[in-house]
Amino acid sequence: MSTTVTITGSGTPIMEPGRAGPGVLVRHGETTLQFDCGRATTLRLTETGLRLTNLDALAVTHHHSDHLVGLADLLMSRWLEANRDTHLDPLPIIVPEGIATRLAATTLDPWREEIAMRSDHVGYASTPDPDVRSFAATSSPTEVLRLDQVAVEAVSVRHEPVTPAVGYRVTTPDGTVVISGDTAVCDEVEKLSTGADVLVHEAFRTSAVADLLSDPKALAAYHSDTVALGGLAHRAGVGILILTHLIPSPRTEADKEAFVEEIRAGGYGGEVLVADDLDSITV
Repeated sequence: MSTTVTITGSGTPIMEPGRAGPGVLVRHGETTLQFDCGRATTLRLTETGLRLTNLDALAVTHHHSDHLVGLADLLMSRWLEANRDTHLDPLPIIVPEGIATRLAATTLDPWREEIAMRSDHVGYASTPDPDVRSFAATSSPTEVLRLDQVAVEAVSVRHEPVTPAVGYRVTTPDGTVVISGDTAVCDEVEKLSTGADVLVHEAFRTSAVADLLSDPKALAAYHSDTVALGGLAHRAGVGILILTHLIPSPRTEADKEAFVEEIRAGGYGGEVLVADDLDSITV
């Protein structure tokens, strides 16, 4: 078996053609895990060839809308994809305690009448309701999920005033994948990433946004400057660095190269992938 990491969404809250909302798919053998569920996540998962009913769990990093707005779509589409006579187990949603937990638990509430109508008209052996599993976010890695040979740990990251916000470390027999979520460059992610084979990390080109944003300092305070991120990846000894949640969104190869150059300026000499949706690597 091998472990694959696929970017299901490389975008931000700002709509950008070709870039879905934030999301990462990690697969090891038959174990399939999705991290975050931004806009068009369901479409991207389908484009990977995955049947939604084969998704084992969804882990959420924090409650910002661009990371969660696709949840109702995922739950409903997974339900509709299943044979109506087949019992569908609820999808486990791993989520830090707080606003994100409440959003996950209530995301289908506006659709109750529609769900009832479909059930009455066609008949279903189950409902699309998820299995919401919350955990207390802490500054030390805590195991939040284990499926067969795959373990998932979570740790608090620095996305204040958005709290809690977490990053995840996925360990398989092939290696380790770390997913930062939204965060400033911080010790918590650096420790979580030490020796990781793959680090999927948000990237914010501070040098490029001054003329594009009305208040760049506010965003820069809780996102990750690319030069500083290059230093983190170097110190942590990361094997492959995948940049996502790209600000500003690159539209040309030169734009992508600018991200890489700033990562190099921070000291990281390993492989860098400036992600497009559906980019995938094997560990």
